[in-house]
Amino acid sequence: MTQAPELSSTPTLHGIGVSPGLVAGPIARMAPGISEPAVKTLSESRDVDKECERIALAAQTVKKNLELSAAQAHGEGRTLLETTAQMAADPTLTSSAQAMVRERNLVPERAVWEAADSLAQMLESLGGYMAERSRDVQDVRDRIVAVLTDSPMPGIPSLPEPFILVAEDLAPADTALLDPDKVVAFVTSEGGPTSHTAILARALGIPAVVGAGEAVTEQMRDGDIALIDGTKGVITLDPSEDQLRKARELASRVREFHGDGATKDGHEVQLLANVGDAASARSAAEAGAMGVGLFRTEFCFLDQPTEPSIEDQVTAYIGVLEAFPGKKVVVRTLDAGADKPLPFLTDSTEINPALGVRAYRTTRRDPEVLAHQLEALAKAEAATEAHVWVMAPMISTVEEAQAFTDLARSYGLKTCGMMIEVPSAALMADRMFEHADFASVGTNDLTQYVMAADRLLGPLADLNSPWQPAVLRLIKTACDGAAPKSRPVGVCGEAAADPALAVVLVGLGVASLSMTARALPDVDAVLKSVTMDECKRLADLALDCAYAEQARAAVRAELPILEELGL
Repeated sequence: MTQAPELSSTPTLHGIGVSPGLVAGPIARMAPGISEPAVKTLSESRDVDKECERIALAAQTVKKNLELSAAQAHGEGRTLLETTAQMAADPTLTSSAQAMVRERNLVPERAVWEAADSLAQMLESLGGYMAERSRDVQDVRDRIVAVLTDSPMPGIPSLPEPFILVAEDLAPADTALLDPDKVVAFVTSEGGPTSHTAILARALGIPAVVGAGEAVTEQMRDGDIALIDGTKGVITLDPSEDQLRKARELASRVREFHGDGATKDGHEVQLLANVGDAASARSAAEAGAMGVGLFRTEFCFLDQPTEPSIEDQVTAYIGVLEAFPGKKVVVRTLDAGADKPLPFLTDSTEINPALGVRAYRTTRRDPEVLAHQLEALAKAEAATEAHVWVMAPMISTVEEAQAFTDLARSYGLKTCGMMIEVPSAALMADRMFEHADFASVGTNDLTQYVMAADRLLGPLADLNSPWQPAVLRLIKTACDGAAPKSRPVGVCGEAAADPALAVVLVGLGVASLSMTARALPDVDAVLKSVTMDECKRLADLALDCAYAEQARAAVRAELPILEELGL
């Protein structure tokens, strides 16, 4: 008689898988943040001017500590730390707190708490990218209060053994400093698939599940063993020995990329890297990247109170270009605004900065900033052996595509294109390519604009999936518009790092995929398992689906290699 299979009683929980990998370990919950200071007033013996000066000094201490941490980080992590440091130095927060000390006689820690809360509430009321900045304000608030009260600085737990971190959310400064050797995975109750937390998890190669909800994270207790599937978004509590063995086997496998991206039948797919500075460019080259598909030049500007000189820009650009002699480096011109405000270029009072004067649109007010950048890029290219392809972000009309490419060529840059992040750019691709030599699809912004859903909001994470059929159809429209003129279309958004979606994108006509360097071996392995005809078939399969999750499930079911690789 055949024995019925034993049903597993292992409890499983679910969130949004944002960084692939299967790993097990003990749970460590993030310690509660700084407690809200009591409402107290200064005693008569305390000097008001000195107490106000303590606030300024504490803010400067936090700023300097964050800048020191930023100097040790790279790429996106460095940018986030520098942005948080700017927030600590914001005179609005300091002066508001000092006014409360003078006018209401509040103790400094309480004044900072109330001033920060007012600023955070104001940012949240603006919505979109500005609402995301409220988390930075709260992080800075906690750090300043910790200095003022001589309390332990909030942050990641320090434990002798590797662990799975569980938190409500992670401040950008915390995420940027995660040590993959200690934090083997993390789970948050908040967040979405394209939040800064998710993007950094992928860059660090840490399996992660976000947006799990408080009901899920409350069940994860300190010291308990959990198994995290960062691909499927599954959290298994008290996993079986077989499940643990599988996780160990997958973790022991080492895949490498050898710079030969292609399908099974030899159709070349350029697998490129997203970089932000010379250090990340060198790491990408060592990882086998066939070039750079997105050089985020704003990383060179974010810690500057004024526009960097042309000479300083040339130096920064050369550092990246030198890592890829003889290969293409796709450079995105300054993408300032929204979540990347620059004091010398953007207006912090815009009501809806995601739809405001950002990226290429800043040339309407300050055209000389782009002109200086193009001059610097041309000089940097001349000083190296890399091939510079330059593109502008947030191009939305044919007039803008023509104006940018004409301007870039006037500085001697030979290959000039645009980003497709706005639906109009995809819909008008056939006319755009009368001027642009190439395009790169920024799937993070394109998805947010197509679905009218803030990409940083956890409750809207399902809408912000690049698997949305409307998004896939727009990418196909862009590729169809480029084909008659033989213009290449790439993808440099987070979608490129999803091995299953990479197959679909290639089938839609995408010629190159740019991603965090850690994702290159996985994407390469899956592409080498399918022919170009299979890519086209799976692209059609996804396009025929009515729902995003239906499309994702249908394609994954046709790619058994994903299960074999633990993806």
